[in-house]
Parts: sequence; C-alpha cells; structure tokens
Amino acid sequence: MNAFDLSRLRPRLPSPLEPVEDERFTRYGLRLLLKRDDLIHPALPGNKWRKLALNLAEAAGRPVLTFGGAYSNHLRATAAAGRLLGFPTIGVVRGEELAGRPPNPSLARCAADGMRLVFVDRATYRAKGEPEALARILALAGAPEGTYVVPEGGSNALAVRGCVELGRELSGRADVAAVACGTGGTLAGLAAGFEGRALGVPVLRGGFLGAEVRALQEAAFGGPRGDWSLDERFHGGGYARVPAALEEFAQDFEARHGIWRGLAIERLYVAKMLDGLVTLASEGAFAPGTRVAAVITGAPEPGHAAGARTQAVSSR
Repeated sequence: MNAFDLSRLRPRLPSPLEPVEDERFTRYGLRLLLKRDDLIHPALPGNKWRKLALNLAEAAGRPVLTFGGAYSNHLRATAAAGRLLGFPTIGVVRGEELAGRPPNPSLARCAADGMRLVFVDRATYRAKGEPEALARILALAGAPEGTYVVPEGGSNALAVRGCVELGRELSGRADVAAVACGTGGTLAGLAAGFEGRALGVPVLRGGFLGAEVRALQEAAFGGPRGDWSLDERFHGGGYARVPAALEEFAQDFEARHGIWRGLAIERLYVAKMLDGLVTLASEGAFAPGTRVAAVITGAPEPGHAAGARTQAVSSR
C-alpha cells in the first residue's frame, strides 16, 4: 500500500456534532453545538487532519519539511503522520537558542515519531517565505531533493481546500460556525463550504488575519468564498496568553460539559473561541433560534491542559 494512502489512518469523518445545554445560550433562545473535530484522529486531531490530508497526498510519500514553534501542534501532527504512513519528516523550529537543550515534551514527541528537528534563529525563521531564505533552510536541514515543503500551521491552498468539507458537514445543521484562528486556513476553507455565517476568533493580536484569509481564499479558489467575519477581541492579551479569567472559564466549561463527553478544553485556541461565543450571545449578536456550532479544533497537549502560559510558544 502506498505511503500516502490516508485511509490507513482511519479518520473519524464526519466528526460528531453534539448539542449541549448551556443556559448562557438557552436564555437567549440559542442552541449551542460542539463540532468535535478533536475526535477525528488521536494523533492528527481537528484541523490538523483537515489541513494536512491533501498536502500529504500531494507529497505522495516524499520527505516533508515544515515549520513551527517549540510547542507546535502542527509539528507533532506532521511527525505522527510520518511515523504512521512511513515517510521522513523534518521540523524547522523557531529559536536557535533551543538547540542543545533538553527537548520539551512536545519536541520530544516529534523526535520519538522520527522527525528530524532543525533549529534556526528567529530572523531566518521570519524570512522563511522568501525563496532565498527557504533555500538556505533546506540546505541547513540537509533536505533531500524533492522534499515537499508545508508552511507553518499547514496553511496553504491545499489546506484550505481540505477544510471545505468541515463547512459542508455543518451546512444545514448550524446557522453560525465559529472557529479559533491562528493562520486563517481553517476559517478560509470552512467559509467556502458552509451555507451559513462563519466566524473567526483570532488568538493573536495585530489585526492582520483578514488579509491572510483573503489571500488564502485567492490561492485556493481564485477569489473570495462564503460569508465570514472576524472578532478580534478575544485573544486574551496575545498568542500563548491565558489570563486567569480565561483559565477559570475553561475549567468551568469542562465542569459543565466535559466529564461525560470526554471533553478537555484546549486553552490557547478553543477556550478563547468559546469565551468569545458566550460574550457574543450576551451581547445579542445572534438572533433567537440561531444554531451556533463551536468547532473544537483540538485537544490540549498532555501536561498542558491547564494553567496560564505566558511564554511565546506556537501550536499553529
């Protein structure tokens, strides 16, 4: 069987859509649904599966090189796919100062899955989209000829097309679909496949994501697709910031809905999106009768489910 035959991974698709009774929504005549993309695959959960699947098919068993920070969910998913499907992986990690240090649990998992880790300084990492800089990185990594390059977070035209099915799975079952956003690829594809309104909740400050989503849709489809918008208010102070109030919110949501559902709330993305939806419901942003689907894009990394994080890590 070919290395890129993704059916070997047995993904759970479509992912479950679970209604939950939450008085913070029902008091306004709203229905909350959880789109459990965290249950698609234990090693490639959520949007990581949807964004990687077409890229891995395109790579067709060639070595794959990709990028991420020290706690990157995307690096871990790519490494796991390499182990499960039998192709080599190279992870370019932001932060030259990390080289030579004992790996954190996330990078240790990547290495255990066979990923070769290459650490580059932050200036080089920022320039990775430039052809000359990418060529230097490929040479530094010793990447063999024909290596397939996947961008940080997995967000490119193929990733966007892979997320279209998420929108299709929700069409007719929800009126609003909300997703936390890092690089914008999931939102770009979700909106293209969804018949309702797609809402993105950025987890980084800066106000740049709208342009990124538009550029990704241009690359994937040749122009804009779907009805989508962003609400920039719920980043919690910036990427990898988990204020005490957000931690309390996540623990409360788990206590309300998580025990019998096996649901653990990932803090850096999912908690911010859910907190945003609760606020928007209280503000009257949704008309009574609206079915609001919250896309659970992933589960917490083991050992990192709770507690404030202030270091500049990446799970895009």
